[in-house]
Amino acid sequence: MHAKSPLEPREDPLEQFELWFAEASESAIRLPDAVALATVDSGGRAAVRMVLYKGISDGGLTFFTNYESRKGQHLQTTGYAAMVFYWEPLERQVRFEGPVSRLSAAQSDAYFATRSRASRVAARASIQSRPYRERTEILERYAEIDTRFKDTEIPRPDFWGGYKLVPERAEFWTGMPHRFHDRVEFRRSDGGWEWCRLQP
Repeated sequence: MHAKSPLEPREDPLEQFELWFAEASESAIRLPDAVALATVDSGGRAAVRMVLYKGISDGGLTFFTNYESRKGQHLQTTGYAAMVFYWEPLERQVRFEGPVSRLSAAQSDAYFATRSRASRVAARASIQSRPYRERTEILERYAEIDTRFKDTEIPRPDFWGGYKLVPERAEFWTGMPHRFHDRVEFRRSDGGWEWCRLQP
């Protein structure tokens, strides 16, 4: 169903995002928190993959991963990324661009503790983005770690934790008839935000 009218945005894009995210979460969309994360390496070559959005903290959108993964290496090198959420049943898309920094160890510890035991074991067992030949290699490592921590809590490994992207630019896209879509862009300016509409 097409939107009946163009977006009348809030003054802060994160407030607007939280409204839209709440509506997506209340809909039948299976993974409203799935977001495409784009990064670049030192040579300007881009890569994109899906991650899970984990909320807003200190003005930034958070996600968690292995620091030594390909995306972790890109973020360490450039410190910048872009995100895009797409909720097709609602005909809505949200884009964010901005600098990325690590969350504190305490924040990463707190989130890690909420993960299932199996997910915590997997986080320790995976040398993310590294090549291997046989799946038995990582299954054996998983089993070894599972046994090692059989009777104890599984601590967060030093190579795993959270990041936050603090937006400098955001865009809210609403599907409209005849591909004459509604686009509202926010840009950070002198500590606040300015917004305008973009032609479709």
